Amino acid sequence: MSKKAEPGPLRSFIAGGVGGVCTVASGQPFDTVKVRMQNQTGTALYKNAMDCTIKTVKTEGPLALYKGMAAPIVGVVPIFAINFLGYSHGKALQGNENLSVFQHGLAGSLGGLYMSVLIAPGERIKCLLQIQTTGAKQYSGPLDVIKQLYREGGARSIMRGTGATALRDVPASGCYFGCYEAMKAFFRTDRNGGPDRELTYLDILLAGGSAGIANWVWAIAPDVVKTRLQTAPAGMYPNGVRSVIPELFRTEGPKGFFKGFGPVALRAFPANACCLLGYEAALQIMEKVVPLQEY
Repeated sequence: MSKKAEPGPLRSFIAGGVGGVCTVASGQPFDTVKVRMQNQTGTALYKNAMDCTIKTVKTEGPLALYKGMAAPIVGVVPIFAINFLGYSHGKALQGNENLSVFQHGLAGSLGGLYMSVLIAPGERIKCLLQIQTTGAKQYSGPLDVIKQLYREGGARSIMRGTGATALRDVPASGCYFGCYEAMKAFFRTDRNGGPDRELTYLDILLAGGSAGIANWVWAIAPDVVKTRLQTAPAGMYPNGVRSVIPELFRTEGPKGFFKGFGPVALRAFPANACCLLGYEAALQIMEKVVPLQEY
């Protein structure tokens, strides 16, 4: 039975960008709640994710849940495109054909590495905007954040948290793509011993949503560390991640590393289901325009 060749770097790049747009559009409100909960220190302003959502909407209006969205929208196309490009490169380095789930995970980790450098400054800008409340606005928008950070410490200030971002995204992307391929193989296999069946859109949605959960099971703890580092005043954590981790453990214990997991879990399934459905749909459209060779 003939098989379609793996999509090359260009197709993966374009389809990944489409998937990224789908992710941001469906997941930004959950992300805002996550960041606000993660940034709580001392007396908690929010009891849980639902309380955070209600208070945010009540005091600032529904659009407050989309604060900081401009930065990820502007950056999401290249960021996700680079992630899927790295995934494509990772598969090519391993021969592309008949890769195991573990090998798909290794390829995904390469995509996470590619993505980290691009995503770190956008994450810093987004997080600083998301933690602003109505009565305490330090920044008027993404460009103002960039200007103030540059005056504060130059490009180094804008790039703060790049290492923490890589600590989150490299292994998490491996979990993401490994789980996605495992779930697709599960849905594709005929349980009665017949030939593999074609995947449906529902299969893709379920596989993509499951991949998002797998991603965040690893990523939540380093994401809390990253958020604390990127939103802290200059000089608060002189040794970066090595300063954040012991301080967080000392003041809040192990539970502190899992703040915001509720909204993350709620967001992860629909956002990543939409992402990978958008990715696969884009590949299908490109396939109709310029078919891939069979082998």
